[in-house]
Parts: sequence; structure tokens; C-alpha cells
Amino acid sequence: MAKRDYYEVLGVARNASEAELKKAYRRLAMKYHPDRNPGDSATEEHFKEAKEAYEVLTDARKRAAYDQFGHEGVSATGGFGGSGFGAGPSFSDIFGDVFGDIFGGRSGAQSHRGADLRYNLELSLEEAVFGTTAKIRVPTLEACGSCEGTGARGGATPTTCPTCGGHGQVRMQQGLFSIQQTCPRCHGRGVYIADPCPTCRGAGKVETSKTLSVKVPAGVDNGDRIRLAGEGESGDRGGGAGDLYVQIRVKPHAIFTREDNNLYCEVPISFATAALGGDLEVPTLDGKVALKIPQETQTGKLFRIRSKGVKPVRGGAPGDLVCRVVIETPVHLTREQRELLQAFADSMEEGGQRHSPKYRSWLDGVKQFFEDMKP
Repeated sequence: MAKRDYYEVLGVARNASEAELKKAYRRLAMKYHPDRNPGDSATEEHFKEAKEAYEVLTDARKRAAYDQFGHEGVSATGGFGGSGFGAGPSFSDIFGDVFGDIFGGRSGAQSHRGADLRYNLELSLEEAVFGTTAKIRVPTLEACGSCEGTGARGGATPTTCPTCGGHGQVRMQQGLFSIQQTCPRCHGRGVYIADPCPTCRGAGKVETSKTLSVKVPAGVDNGDRIRLAGEGESGDRGGGAGDLYVQIRVKPHAIFTREDNNLYCEVPISFATAALGGDLEVPTLDGKVALKIPQETQTGKLFRIRSKGVKPVRGGAPGDLVCRVVIETPVHLTREQRELLQAFADSMEEGGQRHSPKYRSWLDGVKQFFEDMKP
């Protein structure tokens, strides 16, 4: 019987990746493996066919020959035609590989990258808006000087772990499944320290601290992060260091609040200025600017001063400064001031409600409210 196309056997496209091939083979192996179908010769043949296709297509040299010449090309390169596969690996071996991938693979004594660290940096609003260079002191773990990072007394070379044979993983059989997990004796390092270093107690690292200079760009805001590559914890067994992430927190400001790239502030004005108008000086983060208050200004009115906000950290036009005026009620009046203010109030009443349009509309609203409540 003519052999079926290997890609058809696995049910994958001709440009399938190795991961796709592996996934397809595992699916077929679970379905057709002889251990799951004892005495069924038909499923055994399906399994052999899938195994043959998988072994050819996951070998770059054989796959290239097969793509060019078909089955003849594979046979010519050493072939699979008629060589026989037997029953192949056991069902537990195949799916032991699946769980081995999940739990970290076969080689435990590998180098490991160091952990990433986070540092919370508190800035004033001015530092966040204009940028700064901050000095920070960061706690970290570095290789122990007494044992040169080996973890063994005097820098001795650790011995191969007798439990896992240096693999860092042990295999546990659970029914049909073979599960790999981290070696409980060496904790995945693959080596065993009989006489630990008294300084680091076998860890190979000691706690220390370092001072770093952090360049904070202009325009950063709460929650922004600055990444310092390689400034995290040192790695194990020659692995690279992790990164340090500097988390920005901006302290509250006495005058300004920030929303996105705009700044907001409240500006108290006198009743006379609100009624008659006038000129004020208001603060910005880089000096003072003049603000013209028109006559008859009401409390809560917003005045926008262009480009006096924050320039975005990633570029673009700066935001605005938005000033909200608040009319301040005078306090500690003298007798003369009280008399003048009373005379003013009397003159306002003589003029009717035309001087207080908001008060008049409010009274109309109250009147309508009570009218609506009548049965």
C-alpha cells in the first residue's frame, strides 16, 4: 500500500511549525498508542504512521529531502521505509514529555535570570514636570564573596546531586502518566552542597545595596515606570541579572493639581474685583502670568492659560493651566465697612432683582418646585 503524505497523516499544513507538528503528533499518539488500545493492530499501524511522519518532519534535513523528493527522498537519506518502529515509546513516556515541558523540561541545572525588582520613587510636581536626576539606594542580592557564589565553604565546587543525577528534575510515575518535577534535594540546581558557606548559608548570594542614578524625563506622571536594564537581582549559575523598574509617584502640590497634561488651580478674588473687574497675577510652574478678570465675573468661572501645563513625556504640545476663580467673602469687617456694605445692600434691593439674575432664576425654580408638589 502506498504511503500517505506525512502532512496529511498529521493533519497539518506544509508550512507547519515544529510546535504545530508536536501538538498534532501528541493528539494522534493519545488516540492511537498501543498502550491505550491493546491488541488492536489497526490503531497500532496508525500510531506507527504518525510517529514516522513526526520523526521525519521534525528533522530539518529529512524534511527538506521529503519536501523535494517525497518518500523516496527520505528513504535515500537513511531511511524510514521498512526499518520498523516496533511499539515505540510507552504511553507514559510520550505524555511524560508533555508534563516535562509544563514543569520545566529535563535540564534543571541551567542558568537562571535574576528576579526583576521595583523601586517606588516619590517626586515633587516640579521634578515630574521638568525632569530630574535622582539618586536611589536599592537593596539587592549579589554573589557571596566568601564562596565566590558557589554556596560551598571556601568556594569548593558543589557535587552532583545524587537524587536527580544533576538534572534538577525527578520523574514520578502516577498510573499511566510520568510527571517531572523539581528535585526536592537540590531545588532544581542539579548540584548538592554538603558543606554550605557560613556567610551565605549555601545560597551563594548575600544581601547588599547599591546607589543608582535615575534620569527622570520631563512630563512623567503617577504610575509611569522607568526601566533600568540589568539592575535587578543577579542570576544563578551565570544567568543574567534582572531589571529594576522605578515606579513614579508624584506628591500632592500646595497649589496645582494635574489631570493628564493640564494643570488646575483655584484663584480667590474679592467681591469688588468680581463685580468691577481687574487684573491679577497668577502663578505657573515657571513664573507668573497676568490674568484679566472681566466685570460681573461669577464664582467658579474657568480661565484657560494656554501652554502653561505639562509637556507630554512622549512629545507633543504642552497642556494648559486652568484657573477657577472663587469669590471670597470678606471677614473681620470694621464698623464703617459694615455700614458701607449695608448701604450697598439697601441700594441693591431698591434696584429690584435685575442685579442678581441667578438668584431670581433660583427663586423661580423653588416656586415651580412647590407648585408641582400640590395635589
